[in-house]
Amino acid sequence: MIHNPKAYRSIPLGIVLRRAPGVTRWAKWVWTASAVLPGAGAADWRELRREGETVEYHAATLELELHGADTEAYLHEICAQTPSVYIILRQEGAGDFPLRPLTVTASPYEAQDYADSGEEIIEKVPMTPAFFAWVAEFVEEFHHEEVFIKRKRDKKRVDLTQDGVGDPRIGSLQDVYASPALQRRRLQ
Repeated sequence: MIHNPKAYRSIPLGIVLRRAPGVTRWAKWVWTASAVLPGAGAADWRELRREGETVEYHAATLELELHGADTEAYLHEICAQTPSVYIILRQEGAGDFPLRPLTVTASPYEAQDYADSGEEIIEKVPMTPAFFAWVAEFVEEFHHEEVFIKRKRDKKRVDLTQDGVGDPRIGSLQDVYASPALQRRRLQ
């Protein structure tokens, strides 16, 4: 939950996908996310670059949102060895463009949630220096470390009174620890 309504930022990110020839006879093409374009305009599979059979496309432009409630996740990511953004893709058919970009996030926790379903493809792309600075500025402005407070037990003794009804088969307190053989003899 966002406590501060100002703790929100968004930016359009262009998603660049690379199609390269497959290395086996079972996979004609290998698709990977190769870059993000901060501040990019709208696009729908626009070809950016071609080298032989390898082609890079500006597949789509998605809005990346930063929320104040997720600053711990962003902090975790910008402290990583290679700070990255996560592009979530979904397989849709086998045509010329079989992948559809669903969303993009700077939160490794959100990316993990998508990975748990097993239905989406998660691609990790390194942040550009300017984009890294933008996320780091957001974290610096809105992240507040939560202090861990250990719960203390109260001093109330809960073992002094019997507040529940016991087993109806036990007639008296002395029968609680009696052996089953003794119980049978008493009933005869």
